[in-house]
Amino acid sequence: MITDFGRSDRAQARLHELVPGGAHTYARGSDQYPEHMAPVLVRGHGCRVTDCDGNEFVEYGMGLRSVTLGHGYRPVVDAVAAAIADGVNFSRPTVLELAAAEDFLDLVPGAEMVKFAKNGSDATTAAVRLARAVTGRITTAVCAQPFFSVDDWFIGTTAMSAGIPRQPTVSFPYGDLPALEHLLAGQEIACVVMEAATALHEPPPGYLAGVRALCDRYGTLLVFDEMITGFRWAAGGAQQVYGVVPDLSCWGKAMGNGFPIAALAGRREYLELGGLRTDAARVFLLSTTHGPETGALAAFRAVVRAYATTDPVGRMERAGRRLRAGIERITAELSIGEHLRVAGRPSCLLFHTLDPDGNPSQEFRTLFLQELLRRGVLGQSFVTSAAHTDRDIDHTVEACRDAAVIYRRALERGSVAGLLDGRPVAPALRAHAAPRRLIEEVVR
Repeated sequence: MITDFGRSDRAQARLHELVPGGAHTYARGSDQYPEHMAPVLVRGHGCRVTDCDGNEFVEYGMGLRSVTLGHGYRPVVDAVAAAIADGVNFSRPTVLELAAAEDFLDLVPGAEMVKFAKNGSDATTAAVRLARAVTGRITTAVCAQPFFSVDDWFIGTTAMSAGIPRQPTVSFPYGDLPALEHLLAGQEIACVVMEAATALHEPPPGYLAGVRALCDRYGTLLVFDEMITGFRWAAGGAQQVYGVVPDLSCWGKAMGNGFPIAALAGRREYLELGGLRTDAARVFLLSTTHGPETGALAAFRAVVRAYATTDPVGRMERAGRRLRAGIERITAELSIGEHLRVAGRPSCLLFHTLDPDGNPSQEFRTLFLQELLRRGVLGQSFVTSAAHTDRDIDHTVEACRDAAVIYRRALERGSVAGLLDGRPVAPALRAHAAPRRLIEEVVR
């Protein structure tokens, strides 16, 4: 049982003094974890990580889904080490950029050109900018899905929109073709931006083909966000799995197994507008100092080799199926399966925590996270990697068994009172720091 988070707690308090929010990514913030139980990590190998108190955890989520092969995956580490030994950043393109582009375009069906960057938001914003230039329209239609970019065109539509002018961005529900058609018919839409599938939503039969047809009918570019689906659904992303080719696609996360690399890809006729083989007004696509640095490109090429010679997707899905089966067996035995649920694609599992009335509950979620952390499991989800072994899954299932017993106790009481230490977690994107605003007695 893990009880000592003292060094992590002190390191986290110091981070809050130096870094707004105490983390460089909102989803990594301490407000996403039980109070005084937010591990500050020092290393990771495979799917196991160690914090500054020396506690070891089986990790899920794996770097916000950016690590599919495991932390410290040796072929990636070796490829990066060899590349950076010969220099990291130059004033001209390298042959590595050419090789990486060839690797990428061999993987992704329908993509004819690619440009690399460092984060997914730059890629999605470049896609929106390009679509506006191609169509002469301003409005962007985004699917009602969690996240697409840190830039104004998307963040301006969220609860955390302070300082951002009103954006020409509209939303449509996933899986509803009539709703999308109503939107496209009623407004001049530059592009439709969407994830082709999510952990919880597989496309209904004919839906993606229908979206493709509607975009063609109304002169709107179709943009697939492949940040999560790329290298988790398949190496070639959702477009490979479902057989529908977008005009543009945006990539990141697992394409570098945690190294910072992203990409904008798509049809040549559009991407050439950012190049030197066009007579049209040029579009500023992507131009970043660190976009082509050698370490991340070498990491990407090593990931491509791993996907060509092993079966990371199959291993992630096998681990996920084993984990879900184990947890569902426990929740059935305890008769709490309607309140503690595991859902999603096997390689991208989430858990739902419901209160006694069957409503989603941050309090019950935090209780579950608390009990898992005490038993050496770290994760806001059950998103697996190819590094999760049967031993890791068995450890997690046993931790879930103990956590579920306490969860049932809270359900029987009708409250987490007396079982949850501290305040519950809060949504990462919210208008105010409350209900997890830091106060002196909490920071300690």
